Amino acid sequence: MFKTFEYEDIDKNKIHGKNILIDVRSPKEYINSTIPGAINIPIFNDKERKVIGTTYVQDSVEKAKKIGIEIVSKKLPDIYNKVIALDKEYEHLIFFCARGGFRSSSLVSLFSSIGINAFKLDGGYKKYRKYINKVLPKAIEGVQFIVLYGNTGTGKTHILEALRSQGMDILDLERCANHRGSLLGSVGLGEQNSQKQFESLLYESLKNRKSNTVFVEGESKRIGKVIIPEYIYNAMNNGIGIKIEASMKYRINNIMKDYVHGTDDELISSLDFLRKYVGDKNIDRYIYMIQEKRYGEVIEGLMIKYYDPRYENNNRDIKAVFYNKDCEKVTSKIIKWTKLRIKEQTN
Repeated sequence: MFKTFEYEDIDKNKIHGKNILIDVRSPKEYINSTIPGAINIPIFNDKERKVIGTTYVQDSVEKAKKIGIEIVSKKLPDIYNKVIALDKEYEHLIFFCARGGFRSSSLVSLFSSIGINAFKLDGGYKKYRKYINKVLPKAIEGVQFIVLYGNTGTGKTHILEALRSQGMDILDLERCANHRGSLLGSVGLGEQNSQKQFESLLYESLKNRKSNTVFVEGESKRIGKVIIPEYIYNAMNNGIGIKIEASMKYRINNIMKDYVHGTDDELISSLDFLRKYVGDKNIDRYIYMIQEKRYGEVIEGLMIKYYDPRYENNNRDIKAVFYNKDCEKVTSKIIKWTKLRIKEQTN
């Protein structure tokens, strides 16, 4: 009988030694959502998984298993080579599939029998998700959010990165979502993370904090297709709000760095989503400007006609305003102000 590990024990570092999680689900399942840090060694590709699943439902369990064994038998040498290389580097190879069933159990049984340190994650990815749903709300208990507000391009994301580099705790919602939050927020970033993956990355960020003071960028509840959990969103709204301001030139340069790097086709495609907000005439003009490489004019036009008016309609309780013309310097000022603010609250 093979050994199993509970994810809670992994999460709380109760398993001594160097571990690696191995997701044996199909590439599509893995890309959609996995345990952060896990690698993918799939038993079946997406097409094979579909064939087996269809056979399981429409024909019989026995026939589905037979097809699965035939497919896996051809792949075992390649899977073995990957696993044996990992076994030399890690003390525990922890395999998981969707529910801790056939896929992970079969590999763990095989590799354990030939002396490889193979273990199964109890309950697979499904049980891991139950664990995240339980612990994520607890991860923000006692947290005081310092929330960065400000118009598009004022450098809030860059300030968050600088805060992290200076030892402060941050929650980078946009990085967890792999989306910048606006209608153009996916440009240059590729596929956005799923809701499940978003929540897993939120937990990873929050559980590793060193203090209860966490900096976060003010966001709408929805970031692209993912939604900030209610308890986190409420905690942000009850946080300490600070506003970042910057010149138009500085803002344009920031947007240029983030969005303009061989992304013309994505920019033009995304602009179509803004037609109902700024009109066909303006969008057609912006598309022409992008084709002419006049990015700065497009950025300024969008900020004046779309982004700034939408931001100014939000009523925020702002405790301090910082003017950003040098990211490192303004970050140091924010840290100094925050420490004084927290000290005053505790006295």
